[in-house]
Amino acid sequence: MKPARKAPLQRKTQVTFVVRHQVKDGLASQYEAWLRQIMARAAAYQGHLGVQVVRPPAGGHEYVTIVRFASQEDADRWASSSDRRNLIQAVRELLEGNDEIEILSGIDFWFTPESPTQRRPVRWKQWLITTSVIWPLTMVVPAAFSPLFSHFPAIGKWGIDQGIVAATIVALVVYIVMPAYVKAVSGWLFRSG
Repeated sequence: MKPARKAPLQRKTQVTFVVRHQVKDGLASQYEAWLRQIMARAAAYQGHLGVQVVRPPAGGHEYVTIVRFASQEDADRWASSSDRRNLIQAVRELLEGNDEIEILSGIDFWFTPESPTQRRPVRWKQWLITTSVIWPLTMVVPAAFSPLFSHFPAIGKWGIDQGIVAATIVALVVYIVMPAYVKAVSGWLFRSG
């Protein structure tokens, strides 16, 4: 009997679940009690990686809660859970309007400021950064693989070679280049204008 094959490991993209609440004047202490309750409940869900709360400055009313999950499935599980639904229902009377939810992953996540009080970079900067990462890779990676494709014609066939090149470029962008690059240019990237 052959041993069972292990399923290949799949790397999941972390997801950031950002919630904004405008708390009615004078109800911040009640909201804080509710916040402790929902944070404890979310922490019990599979894939929960942590939470950060940005409280409003003096005189302000907007709370921003950032919850990180290991995958989109984990974030969806929490977002659609009866636990969250019931807790949101319980807090409605403390809020001005509904809760605003933003779920970020992949490329959006790269351009999310470290501080929720910062604005997301303008689109032209996101385009410029992304292009300046991908453009050189589209020149270097195919050239690096060319000897391999020549030596092994089966993987150098049209379609297969482009798939290998594309997968390599995406892996380099996602796991190595983009995180370091965005961090290096963050001063310029997140500056207004």
